[in-house]
Amino acid sequence: MRLADPEIALVEFGLPGEPGTEEFWAAAGAPVSVPADGGGWVTLFLWRGCAASIGFESGPAPMPLRRWGDTDCWYAQVRMPARLRATYQFLVGDMAYADPFNPAGAGGDRSIAATPDAPAQPHWPLVGAADVLPLPATRIRWASDLLGGRRTVRVHPAGGGGPVVLLLDGDDWLYLHPAMSAFDSAVAAGEMPAVTLVFLPAKDREAEYTCRPRLWEAVRDELLPLVLESGVPADPARLVAVGQSLGGLSALYAALEFPELVSRVACQSGSFWWTPEAIGRPDPLGGPVGGALAARLRERPDLSGLRIAFDVGEHEMRMLPHCELTETLTEQAGATVRVSRSASGHDRAGWRQALLRDVAWALG
Repeated sequence: MRLADPEIALVEFGLPGEPGTEEFWAAAGAPVSVPADGGGWVTLFLWRGCAASIGFESGPAPMPLRRWGDTDCWYAQVRMPARLRATYQFLVGDMAYADPFNPAGAGGDRSIAATPDAPAQPHWPLVGAADVLPLPATRIRWASDLLGGRRTVRVHPAGGGGPVVLLLDGDDWLYLHPAMSAFDSAVAAGEMPAVTLVFLPAKDREAEYTCRPRLWEAVRDELLPLVLESGVPADPARLVAVGQSLGGLSALYAALEFPELVSRVACQSGSFWWTPEAIGRPDPLGGPVGGALAARLRERPDLSGLRIAFDVGEHEMRMLPHCELTETLTEQAGATVRVSRSASGHDRAGWRQALLRDVAWALG
């Protein structure tokens, strides 16, 4: 994504009146896109007040907004590719704000924009930045001897409960994206069986998700017994490990090293570039294609019992080689593999529909 050059007259975005007038602001709404020369879209973002920048979860450095004359209208025309859903926020000094004109929020300080050709996400309710998401009624206070510290794990029986769906980075799916409501909707629509969602928050993603056994030993020996004691119906024998980015790396690692625990995986944009040395490098993605897990997969472990769905954002150009090699090697090792691409960059907003679809597929 980049600022459009040349700019398009603001009137072409369908807003009436002179920018900065009350007539103009009364009509202002969510970001508006118009076709760009050569394909893709130019999307107009509006901010009222003081100078600000716009930052994207998956994109370049924040881009400064331009001011319309001496009015309170600040704007950016952003060139966006076809088929994109993206999380963004406005930045004023050290503060971040959701878009006050956009009803699609992701937590209190972020919003979601989608190009007109981005696929629908029918089960994900529209949630404003000021809305408080519902939380599962069951919570587990987990004091882990293996991981150290305490964390709160929420548990929700969608459709009455069933196979455990373990959501890594669980707090993101509780507080930024309404996964509980989305799974309830998908189950009610008959698109997946009843499941038991376990929202597992991370304390230190780099320490917990980078191919280390301690997390999965703790899940097996400490967390799952607590889930079974919680009174919520749950079937850990059909557990689906769900992860994105480093979480996706960890989910596949678990299937390789803990096959008795994890035989079903839904992985979005797994960080398969990872090696023990990669994170400290100026260019973490510039190392061996497929990273440490590709090296492990070349040993041809028996993955005939694994059912795994891979998804990655179609605009994640530097991620694609790492993901493509890992997908191929996993299938060659005997796993049943599903591969798809989402209309996104490295951004949960774009992976959301794949999350539902791939959990359903993993459960067969």
